[in-house]
Amino acid sequence: MAPFPSNEEFRELREQPSDPQAEQELINSIEQVYFSTDSFDIVKYELEKLPPVLNLQELEEYRDKLKQQQAAVSKKVADLILEKQPAYVKELERVTSLQTGLQLAAVICTNGRRHLNIAKEGFTQASLGLLANQRKRQLLIGLLKSLRTIKTLQRTDVRLSEMLEEEDYPGAIQLCLECQKAASNIKIVKLTLLSEQLDVALSKICKNFDINHYTKVQQAYRLLGKTQTAMDQLHMHFTQAIHNTVFQVVLGYVELCSGNTDTKFQKLQYKDLCTHVTPDSYIPCLADLCKALWEVMLSYYRTMEWHENKSENVYPLFFSEGSNIGTEETNFDRGYIKKKLEHGLTRIWQDVQLKVKTYLLGTDLSIFKYDDFIFVLDIISRLMQVGEEFCGSKSEVLQESIRKQSVNYFKNYHRTRLDELRMFLENETWELCPVKSNFSILQLHEFKFMEQSRSPSVSPSKQPASTSSKTVTLFEQYCSDGNPFEIQANHKDEETEDVLASNGYESDEQEKSAYQEYDSDSDVPEELKRDYVDEQTGDAPVKSVSRETLKSRKKSDYSLNKVNAPILTNTTLNVIRLVGKYMQMMNILKPIAFDVIHFMSQLFDYYLYAIYTFFGRNDSLESTGLGLSSSRLRTTLNRIQESLIDMVSNELEVILLAEERKEKVPSPHLSHLVVLTSGDTLYGLAERVVATESLVFLAEQFEFLQPHLDAVMPAVKKPFLQQFYSQTVSTASELRKPIYWIVAGKAIDYEQMLLLMANVKWDVKEIMSQHNIYVDALLKEFEQFNRRLNEVSKRVRIPLPVSNILWEHCIRLANRTIVEGYANVKKCSNEGRALMQLDFQQFLMKLEKLTDIRPIPDKEFVETYIKAYYLTENDMERWIKEHREYSTKQLTNLVNVCLGSHINKKARQKLLAAIDDIDRPKR
Repeated sequence: MAPFPSNEEFRELREQPSDPQAEQELINSIEQVYFSTDSFDIVKYELEKLPPVLNLQELEEYRDKLKQQQAAVSKKVADLILEKQPAYVKELERVTSLQTGLQLAAVICTNGRRHLNIAKEGFTQASLGLLANQRKRQLLIGLLKSLRTIKTLQRTDVRLSEMLEEEDYPGAIQLCLECQKAASNIKIVKLTLLSEQLDVALSKICKNFDINHYTKVQQAYRLLGKTQTAMDQLHMHFTQAIHNTVFQVVLGYVELCSGNTDTKFQKLQYKDLCTHVTPDSYIPCLADLCKALWEVMLSYYRTMEWHENKSENVYPLFFSEGSNIGTEETNFDRGYIKKKLEHGLTRIWQDVQLKVKTYLLGTDLSIFKYDDFIFVLDIISRLMQVGEEFCGSKSEVLQESIRKQSVNYFKNYHRTRLDELRMFLENETWELCPVKSNFSILQLHEFKFMEQSRSPSVSPSKQPASTSSKTVTLFEQYCSDGNPFEIQANHKDEETEDVLASNGYESDEQEKSAYQEYDSDSDVPEELKRDYVDEQTGDAPVKSVSRETLKSRKKSDYSLNKVNAPILTNTTLNVIRLVGKYMQMMNILKPIAFDVIHFMSQLFDYYLYAIYTFFGRNDSLESTGLGLSSSRLRTTLNRIQESLIDMVSNELEVILLAEERKEKVPSPHLSHLVVLTSGDTLYGLAERVVATESLVFLAEQFEFLQPHLDAVMPAVKKPFLQQFYSQTVSTASELRKPIYWIVAGKAIDYEQMLLLMANVKWDVKEIMSQHNIYVDALLKEFEQFNRRLNEVSKRVRIPLPVSNILWEHCIRLANRTIVEGYANVKKCSNEGRALMQLDFQQFLMKLEKLTDIRPIPDKEFVETYIKAYYLTENDMERWIKEHREYSTKQLTNLVNVCLGSHINKKARQKLLAAIDDIDRPKR
């Protein structure tokens, strides 16, 4: 389109005659694209519309059309502009007028501000200053009036005396009335100030009770007639005192340990503040916390004591009988005070419990050392004792909070101790730990608490000594001086007597005599010269024993001259001390008694399992069917393995059973320094004796502690304790059989004896008078075994039960080997059977000189087998059914050897069928 028309063009357009309808049609004929945005390029659009072949006439016609459309649009625009011209002029005038008004307003504001500043300087400051000075003047006038009134009151007494001397009674009465009226004007102000001062004085009672101070305060409140109000205020002050006290104590330690003096800790809540206490300052802070709370409770206790015992005697001293105050005293609501004070006991103790609970739970105590944690428990135990004496409370809040901390601590502590025990066991060389013969666990520092209390039910807190039968409470003991929560110095230096012997013997003389030959008569103590004394019972046999028999009996106990000190190792002593620590915690905090005893039983379980694993596990001997491990012992070992021993091996199980494995310990491994394969040392017999007998000793200590454990065990959990003792502790001695059986199975060369027996001809035709050489070889084996036992006994005392078991095992194996040798015989005559009896009797006769085991184990086992050769068919069938202790091979051989002598083939088939019937259930 053409540019916008100028003014001249406007006039020309306006002057041209117009046809509105024709003009509108021209405008409507304009293409819509011309009314698009300003960015539309009209020239380009028209050029693009040109046809490929240009026609001048068509172009001119199209140009004329565009000009007409332009003219119509321009004329239309000019008409619209002229139509709106008056409105535009009017609006322009309004804008000009608004601009003029704004300039005038700016001038007015400037003048107004200038006038206000003049008014401020010339009137406001000066006038307000005058008013302030006037107010001060009025106050000073009031003060002057009060001072004059006070001066008048001071002169009243003198003036009254003068007027009374002048006999001016009406004037004196008037003066009294005036003085009374003057005094009433300042009464309210004075009493208000007095009440505030009394409230401050009352609050001081909460931390440091002073009887004279409290008496004066109570007298003042009685004069004001606000005794009951004083009681309400007093309890509020005690509550506030508890809060402020604990906060300030903890805040002091937190700021001290952080080295930060800014106010960030002061803005924390008490609960959050407790989480900032460091482990090193935890115990001193707890002690100071309890000391401060004790002062508050003691003040309350003494307040109650004052109201119970001294209020009636003290009040009358301050009042005359005829005064109004005396009348108030008679109407005083003593029941309200008594009820209020008694109710306050529980409230105050509850506040104390909650504050201490918050402090206890604010820190994880599982990282504390054992002695430090025990000290925390002792402080809380003492605090609970205070609560019981204060208001008869059982301190459930404290008990629950300390129980949570104790269970958490003890689980971590016990887990660490189990790992340490495994380390001890795996590094233990099973050497004898030398202790005195009178050794007792009560001599150990960890069990000192048992001697102090003598009863497991008594609290281990240090009870004050009292010579009278009446128990002195803490409030009575520390009422005037001291504090029950003063930190006591650790008495670790007060170690009990030395329980270790220098070398395992009581004296050098005894040490020398222990290694002398048994054949020397001078070695035998007088009591042994008289009668043989059983080591276990101390009883002497009724029948006197000859000197020769005594010498032979000495072969069975290889330590009669050595002092019978307990056999234990360093690991055993460590476990015993650990048990003592567990019992200390259990006695201080009885709510976790079951948890502690359960963990204590795991110590014994693990020790027992380790001894069995190291020295007693032998599948080949278990398969002999001799019942070496009782069913009870096997059940116990299986239970320990399932519940305590971590048997996880592959990585998948490690991931799946991670949570369950937290409660288990890996199976221990025997130290490589312990050699159990040497025949010269009887296959580690010394180490086996030390290990096994230390376990028996440990079981005896648990038996000794059973009454103490039973006394603190909750009633519902006592079956667990009974089961532990009946099925675990009592099985310790049963481990002797499988452990010493391994030694017995290797100490004698039974295989060599079988080879020698195989070379013997048993189908002889005449009765022999000389026994076979295998008997002498076997006896030499036993003599060598005896010498080795003597050598081992020089290192370790071998108790009588141990030597008896060793001899019993060896003899039992020898007798069964003899039967096995007889069962290998292919042909045997009656004379051959007689030779067997001769050999066995020779063996028994020489064996009885080596050992005092009576009767000889399995003697009947051999004799019965030899004599069975002579049985008839029917008797032998019955005998086979009754004697199932023999193997199928032994029974079959017996039948086969008898064939042809007194049993025919038909009888043989019948007997073999009977043997097969017996053997069938075993398959």
